[in-house]
Formats: sequence, structure tokens, C-alpha cells
Amino acid sequence: MGRAEERRARQSAGRRAASRRSSGTPSAGVGGGRAAARRAAKRGGRSGIGRLFTWKKILGTFFGLCLLGMGAFIVLYMVIDIPEGNADAKRQSNIYKYRDGSIMARDGKVNREVVDLAKVPKDVRYSFVAAENKTFFKDAGVDLKGTARGLFNTLTGKGAQGGSTITQQYVKNYYLSQEQTVTRKLKELIISLKLDREKSKDYILAGYINTSYYGRNAYGIQAAAQAYYRTDAEDLDVAQGAYLAALLQAPSQYDWAVASETGKKLVKNRWNYVLDNMVEEGWLSASERADMKFPVPEPPKGDPGLEGQKGYLVEAANAALERQLIAEGAAGNTKEAEAMVKAGGWTVTLNIDKKKQTALEKAVKTQLTSKLDPKKRKVDGSVQAGAVSVDPKTGAVVAMYGGVNYLEHYTNNATRDDYQPASTFKPVILAAALEENAETQDGEPITADTIYDGTSKRPVVDNGEKVGFAPENEDDENYGEITVQTAMNKSVNSVFAQMGVDVGMTEVVDVAGKLGMETEGMQAVPAQTLGSMGASPLEMAGVYATLDNHGEKVTPTIVKSAEHLHRKVTMPDPIGDQVISREAADTVTSVLTGVVDDGTAQASVRNNPLRDGQQVAGKTGTSDNNKSAWFTGYTPELVTSVGLFGEDPKTYAQVPMYKAVGEDRINGGGFPAQIWAAYTFGVMDEVTKFDLDTRQGAAVKPTRTPTATQQPTSEPPTEEPTSEAPTSSPPPSQTPSQTPTSPPPSQAPTTRPPTTPSAPPPTFGIPENTADPEADQ
Repeated sequence: MGRAEERRARQSAGRRAASRRSSGTPSAGVGGGRAAARRAAKRGGRSGIGRLFTWKKILGTFFGLCLLGMGAFIVLYMVIDIPEGNADAKRQSNIYKYRDGSIMARDGKVNREVVDLAKVPKDVRYSFVAAENKTFFKDAGVDLKGTARGLFNTLTGKGAQGGSTITQQYVKNYYLSQEQTVTRKLKELIISLKLDREKSKDYILAGYINTSYYGRNAYGIQAAAQAYYRTDAEDLDVAQGAYLAALLQAPSQYDWAVASETGKKLVKNRWNYVLDNMVEEGWLSASERADMKFPVPEPPKGDPGLEGQKGYLVEAANAALERQLIAEGAAGNTKEAEAMVKAGGWTVTLNIDKKKQTALEKAVKTQLTSKLDPKKRKVDGSVQAGAVSVDPKTGAVVAMYGGVNYLEHYTNNATRDDYQPASTFKPVILAAALEENAETQDGEPITADTIYDGTSKRPVVDNGEKVGFAPENEDDENYGEITVQTAMNKSVNSVFAQMGVDVGMTEVVDVAGKLGMETEGMQAVPAQTLGSMGASPLEMAGVYATLDNHGEKVTPTIVKSAEHLHRKVTMPDPIGDQVISREAADTVTSVLTGVVDDGTAQASVRNNPLRDGQQVAGKTGTSDNNKSAWFTGYTPELVTSVGLFGEDPKTYAQVPMYKAVGEDRINGGGFPAQIWAAYTFGVMDEVTKFDLDTRQGAAVKPTRTPTATQQPTSEPPTEEPTSEAPTSSPPPSQTPSQTPTSPPPSQAPTTRPPTTPSAPPPTFGIPENTADPEADQ
């Protein structure tokens, strides 16, 4: 065999051996097969996802992104310079217009006076640091954790959260804007870092306290010191400084003059928080802190140029705009929303109708304020009036009366909710009964014709047991067995207290919320049937507008539109869903026409010479101890709620209105109803009738046809009952000692209710005594 043939033979043998190894034949041996399997598994582990994600690649990507982010930040740091102060820091005016486009008001020049930091007492300066940024003197001007959270919330649409340093807040106020965007957040971060490197802490702190908004149209600490304490910034003490520092978190909510009880509690808590932080940081001694009392601010003076009703209208419009900015996510909280509005540049068109606004102001003056004489009767100086008028078809607030003068009485009586609505709440109870198809204790459906026991101080029962509540009727009058219609006409407390329990107070509160009342914190107890919660004329106008609108929710809206150079705000639709059935709403309206024609409002409304046959529904209300009196009434075209409130002009405490204007008692059927009638009948374009969908039709017609020449008679109401207020619930172990003296009959009357020996026969006509018998305990 030659060399070539020998070489070819060796090559052929090698190929056969390789073939046997790769095919796993026995000739490769057991060990060779296992090794081949291990090699195959190793190759398989490196394929697919395993080859894409290795620890080296993951770490490399992470560090690459970090380097990229650092590089981007360095570039931004080099590119972004500290700008000049923005235009908003110099503030423009806002323009407010009536619904027809005519100018109503401008908010005037900015109230700001810059003061040197050296003139501000050191402990007052420290109070701002303690309130907002305890590490201010040590940090680099930014809170990375808070900024990262803010960026995340902005990206995810969750709005803004706290956490910014004083430096960042100053940069936002003076150099940037209140916009919630990623770009603005990044600029804020970089400018804050640069500013902290280039400027002293005193410079930044001075800028912060001189540019911040404190409420009451006060920008800067000097304006705030004058607005709240009638003093200069250099004369503030540490307690006053701590209040101003606390105020910055929510200026309007924390303004002591207009704050709710919750707002006062919150600002006191924050005031304590500021002082406690000062002690913790060594800026205030514990002994000085222990001796400090909360420094109640002086009442506000109001803004020049916003005299009369203009200030009330502007403040109400601003509040509505701020709420919408938060709802849209343009502002993260109340403080930011206020800053955006107060920065200026807004054109706000209100729903206020100039003609109706003038008519409402005139009605209050002619029917009430022109008759008040504090020099002759001291109590006359305590009478405050508030009113709101709403178009039930659109929800537009067409007129508002906030008080005698915004510059003299800062609190808006039209939107305040600290007085009891009293018997104006009774229609809500009836609406709940009709909506829930409720029954009496005897299983009879509750309708306008259902008979109840109207005995004064009648114990309210639930399933045969007393619930510990027995309200007194006005003048302790016993009505005996009367229909729901007559009970509404005469505003009989004992009937509606029992009805509330029959329906279920939880259901009553639920329906109240659906109709538009604020029910957070409202206890579902029988005492609420007397309207013992707080409510505003604006709120009650919304409730009655929903009834007038056949059960479709009406949310009174004062702002028609709001535009800014960079933004247009879209206000929510005031007309909402069907919250109670049309039949329930219309039946309540039907019953409330009886209050006007045969009940507590007849003296002021029924026979008014301007009525001209106009159909009217409404309800009077007079609270416990005569601290408030109401009439909320409506036609198919207009809903208006009028309230009178007793308020001490010096302490702002609620006080009774007995003997005001020479009257023994101020009742809802008196001055409030007179104001309502003078206004409503004066602005009517035409006489209208209700289009009601009820099983009972319109309310019972009066026994006499009202004429323009009839003059209602009246006699002075008697003194308020002095019975002890009952508890709202019985003791846990108490068992009833007696059953009601006159339980509700199980059948409704076919013609008129039966009489009882203790009360005169009820009538659907005009009672002989036309004095206003309505009141609530």
C-alpha cells in the first residue's frame, strides 16, 4: 500500500470514530455519553433568555443608565441659569365679569411690602424654618427624596405632595410658577441647588417670607403682620410669627376669621407643631413655650375696591376656581391653588345676573337692613343676612348676598355653614320617606295624607320602644292627629321626629347627601330631624333646586368660565344625575306649596301684591334660641334661600335675635320670607306653574282665594319654650315606662283627620290666627 492510500485509510477511520462519538454509540463509552450530555446542557443554558440577561449585562445597563442620568443632569445644570423674577412674582390683577360680560371688579394692586430680614425678629424667622424646613440651615437647598416623590406623582397624575425645602418653595414662588410638570420640577431642583451655592441662607429666607402668600390679599410678612395683627413685621412676637408661619400651609382654610371649627383646630395644631419644633431645635426655651397662648388674629379689613357685595362675589368665585384647579390636577393642594389664583392674570366670568343681583340687594335693604337700628336696639347690630338665588334648570348662581358690606363684615353669610337650617330640613325627611317607600310604625305608607300624632313632647318610638327623644312643638302646642301635609304647613316638630325614625335616620342622612347637603360628620340621630346640623344658604338653595328640578341633582355654580394666558379651566356641569325619583321630588314640591298657601309662610308670601298668581313652594325655619331664621322657596324658574343669623359683632359668637327690629321673635315666615317675596316677585318675567308628576296632584288649595288687597293679620309670638333638650338616644339598659299617649292611626282619613279632645280640629284652610307658629327646638 502506498503512502497516499495509507493516508486516506487513516482519514476514513477517523471520520467513522467521530461519527460514532457524535451519535452516542456504545463504542464511545458511558463516560463519554455523560460528558456529551453535560456539554449539551451547558450550551442550552446559554441560549435564549439566559444569554440576554446575565448579571454582567444587568449591572452594565444599570451603571450605564446612571452615567447617562448624571450626564444629563450635568448638562442641565450647565444650561439652566438662575432666571430673573417671573411676572407672577410681580402679580397682575384678576378681572371679574358679570354673566353678560360687563366688568364687575378688579382685585386691585398687590398688597406687598418687602422688608429686610434684619428687621424681622430672629425667633419669628426661626418659626418659619420650624414650620417648613427644620434642616434649612444645613441642607443644600433641595430635598431629593421629596423632589423624587413629586416627580413621580406628577408623572402618574397624583398631584403634588409636600416635602419641598424653603429654597425650593422660594424658587417656585419667585422664579418659576405653580404648574405641576416634570420640566418645572427639574428646573426647580437645579435652580435651588445653584441658588443655595450662590446666595446666603439669609438671602433665601428673606425672599421666601417676602414673596409667600398669607391670605387676606397679603403678600409678604409685612403685609401679613398688618392684615392679621395690625402691627409691623419688626414688632411681631414669636407666637404671632408661629401663626403666620402655620398659615402658609393653607391661608384661606386657616384664616381664623372665616375658618370652620375643623380649620381652627387644624391651624392650632400646626401652631403648636411650629413651637414644639422650635423647642426641639433649641430656638425657643421650654418655659417660654409653656407660657404661650394662641394669638387670635384681628378681624380682616377687606380689600379696597371690593366694597359692598363685590368682595363676597369675588371670594366665592376664587374659592370655586381653586377647587376646580385641584380637581383638574393643575394644583396639588389648596395652598398651590390659592397661589395660582392670587398670582393674577385671570379673567373670571361669573353666573351672576346684574339685574337679579341688584334686586336681591334692594330687597334685603328695604325689607330688613333699613329697619335695623343698633343705637335704638343693641340686638339689631347682631343681625346678619345671607341669601343665594339659583336657576334650577342650569345650576347658575344668579344672585348672592353675603352681608352688609365686604369691607365691614368679612364673612360671607351666603356660604357660611355654621348655623342650623332648622325646619328647612323637614322637606328632606319627607323626600327620604317617599324615596324609600317608608311606612309608619303601624305599617302604613307615608304620603301627604298619612296621619301622625302631633302632640307636643310626644316620645318618639321605634318598634314600640322609646328612643329617648321627645321634641317640643312651637309654644308647646298640641295638634292631635294631623296629616303630613298639615304637619308640614304648621312645621310640627313631633311629627317629623317620628317620621325620621320611621324612615330610618341613616336613610334620611343618605338622601340629604344625595340632594346636596354636606353629610360628613352628620350623625344619624333623631335630633337631626330638627335641622340641628350646620348649613349655608348656598347649600340649602342647592337642595331645593334639586327638588325643583324633579330630582335631578343641581350643584349651585357661581363661576361660568375662567381663563388665563396659559390655561382655560372647564367648570363641571352643574346638572347631575337623577338622585331621587321624579315622583318623590314632585310630591315634596306639591306639599311645600301648602306651606305658602296655608302654613307658616302665608303672611309674607301668599298675599303679596306682587305675586300675581305665581305658584310657589317653600319652607320656613327658625332655630333653637332664635339664633337663625330661614325661608327657602322656589318657583319653576328660580330658587332662593334667605337666612338671618345672630352674630355678636365683636366676638362673632352666635347670639339670639329676640326683640330685633322691635319683634319679639325673628321667625322664618317674617323677614326672611319678606325678603324672598320682594326679590322673587320683583324679578319674575312671567307667571309660571309647576309641572308635577305625583299621585296626589297639587297640594290642597286654600279655602280662600288670595287677593292683592288682603292684609294678613298677626299677633306677637310667645316666648321660646324652655324645656330641657332631650337626649338623642336612650340609656342602654332603660326600658320604656309607658307607651305613647296617642299612637299613629293605622289608616289614612278619607276626607279630613279625626279630632282629639286636646286639640282643635285641623284644617286645610287658613287658620283664624295667622301668626307664624313655626319654630324648631
